[in-house]
Amino acid sequence: MNHPLFRPPAEAGSLILQTDIGCPYNRCTFCGMYRGLSYRQRPLEEVARLIMAEARQEPDARRIFLADGDVMRRPCKDLLEILDLLATRFPDLARVNTYATGLSILDKTPEQLLTLRARKLHTLYLGLESGDEETLRRVRKAETAANMIEAGRRAQTAGLRVSVMILLGLGGPAGSRQHAGATAAALNRMQPRLLSALRVVPVPGTELHTDVAAGRFTPISEAGVVQELRTLVQHLELTNTVFRANHTSNVIPLEARLPRDKPALLATLDQILASGQLDAASPGILPRWL
Repeated sequence: MNHPLFRPPAEAGSLILQTDIGCPYNRCTFCGMYRGLSYRQRPLEEVARLIMAEARQEPDARRIFLADGDVMRRPCKDLLEILDLLATRFPDLARVNTYATGLSILDKTPEQLLTLRARKLHTLYLGLESGDEETLRRVRKAETAANMIEAGRRAQTAGLRVSVMILLGLGGPAGSRQHAGATAAALNRMQPRLLSALRVVPVPGTELHTDVAAGRFTPISEAGVVQELRTLVQHLELTNTVFRANHTSNVIPLEARLPRDKPALLATLDQILASGQLDAASPGILPRWL
């Protein structure tokens, strides 16, 4: 394989096992992660050989991340076989994490989710992106905010930890307030243990990048995206969540534990907005990748 292996920042210290290739959907207008790849679930025999080879290299691995885009899409019996083999080959294994979608979570029964959790599946990374159904439809997300909320709640009831990702600026300047308010409402219903806010980046090769070049989508400014984040935080009513906005796409790195740090986080955002240092006319310098 000669394409990048994508993983969440929190998985930097994990052993990454590519049990699947690409993304089964791969049509979101903003995502360039798996463009040009044909989706494939590696046969279990091939996965077993991969696991055995990696176990010889890193037998003491405690954290494993299963790539690529939505390993949770696999049938439960496949996931259980993979998890059992991991537990056998990695005696110090503490947790197994992976990307998931609302649809792939809802495809599993509550009993199956409980069984997967008992086999050391631990954290599911879920890209909510927005709680606004119109914004999700416009960017061709495969699912609705409603089913992602239900999936997150169901997974957490089973003891799985859900790490939710949202994309600031996805609604553009005109849809910023609606995007922020609806996303906060969705998160309040879901109550994720982990929440990450990234800024949407028009990646070359995506429809979003084409729309920006053609003038069909206007990226939100630096000042606008910080104001959007402030609106989002203002409306959050979370009871036990670690919040991070420290990805390179963010204007400034932020981290907080909610609800404890909400007043301080709002004060920081107000101070930044009042500083006059933010670009109110353009998004400023953006990284090439999310």
